[in-house]
Amino acid sequence: MKHLPKHLRPRWRYLAVELTAWPDVVLDRSDVQRAVWFAAGNLLGDPGSADADLRIVDYDYADGAGEALIRVRRGEVERARAALACVSEVRDHPVRVSVRGVSGTMRAARENYLGQTAGPSRENGVAFGDGTHSGVVRGNRVDVDAEGWVGVTRRDCQ
Repeated sequence: MKHLPKHLRPRWRYLAVELTAWPDVVLDRSDVQRAVWFAAGNLLGDPGSADADLRIVDYDYADGAGEALIRVRRGEVERARAALACVSEVRDHPVRVSVRGVSGTMRAARENYLGQTAGPSRENGVAFGDGTHSGVVRGNRVDVDAEGWVGVTRRDCQ
């Protein structure tokens, strides 16, 4: 079978996406892909979702923080960003999805936008509320395990 000529091949854009969830949540690539397709289908409908053709091509996730590279058709970037903004949970776990940037090639997207997630560090003795608890620190954000996870900033832990 012959390849299509270059002018007939689909053009792609790549969205670098940051994923954040509670530290004890494990998110598989297939679960995130299903949530993205579900959000796109609900917002754009079946024809719009098929036009956008959102697909995860690179995925890295551990300890509640991760990154993904999502392929989308060239003319559908804004609609894809809107669909990603509708993803609020994966397998009944709350998730924050934010687009870091858009690029025309996977290489440029990886170099410019991915690999910036700081690894979380676990700490015991985080002063929060009326006592000390264990927590997970990610930059300026702290997830405190106080009978369920609570998201706070470093300023709240004083």
